Amino acid sequence: MEFPVASAHRGHVPWLELLLAVFLLTLCIPPTTARFAIVSTRAVEGQDVILRLCKTPPDVTGFIWYRGVEMKYQNLIGSLAWHFSVYLTGPEYSGREKINLDGSLTIRNVTMKDLGRYMVVAVLPNSEREIGFGRLKVYPV
Repeated sequence: MEFPVASAHRGHVPWLELLLAVFLLTLCIPPTTARFAIVSTRAVEGQDVILRLCKTPPDVTGFIWYRGVEMKYQNLIGSLAWHFSVYLTGPEYSGREKINLDGSLTIRNVTMKDLGRYMVVAVLPNSEREIGFGRLKVYPV
């Protein structure tokens, strides 16, 4: 059996043109850059941990932190608005979390209950927002 591309007498091979077009498009599209995110972090129970941010957008006016990946009030840890000097806490706030001025989240004395996914919303001017996700892995002592 012959490979279809190798045979000149087989006629037109339409998928070959499609393959060539896709290849050329991949050369023209610039590589994606890293997006706003939480740096995934590992900790041992009892440690203090900082969930740091990468690629924080410019002109941020505040941050809103959630435990989990849904922007629901019951998942809210807290929010910090710089211009108004307002620091609010939500249902997921345990008293061990602190939102820092750089937007990172410090969690003191992590427990196994802290492991999981986190979401942060960077509040920008004109009511725009950027959302970042990350994970905290906690290991037992």
